[in-house]
Amino acid sequence: MSPDPADGQSPKLIVDDDWKREAQAEKAKLAEQEKAKQAKAQEAALGGEGDEGPVGFDDLIKTLASQAMMYLGYVPDPQTGKAIVAPEYARLYIDFMGVLDEKTKGNLTDEESKMLTAMLSELRMAFVEVSKAVAQAVKEGKIKPSDMAGGMMQAPPPPPMA
Repeated sequence: MSPDPADGQSPKLIVDDDWKREAQAEKAKLAEQEKAKQAKAQEAALGGEGDEGPVGFDDLIKTLASQAMMYLGYVPDPQTGKAIVAPEYARLYIDFMGVLDEKTKGNLTDEESKMLTAMLSELRMAFVEVSKAVAQAVKEGKIKPSDMAGGMMQAPPPPPMA
């Protein structure tokens, strides 16, 4: 039976110490989770290693590489659907990637560094192959140097990269 407040006695409150400790531990755990969540959100907002958002370093490398590949004739022009062979423009994008490689040494993750190095190597080899093919085509009279107006020529795409 519970005591009647009218008789001047207040109900006795029994505190379970184990329950109290569990509640405090749970409260601390929730606070820690919230703090971690806020730190992660702040890191992402500052461009940290967490969620890089819409653009990351690998996206930059892929963009430069795709431009180089387009000017090497491996990717058709989105507007015309035809391959564009413009080695000098391709070289520009490859050189941009080379500058990034030099200027970011020691500041990239192993994965980023390997990706950049591999991409640069493949593009440089493709550049040499396409440049030789263009020079050979000019030599054989298949194309005229005037066909390369501005360093660009529309042509069928070269064979796939190895």
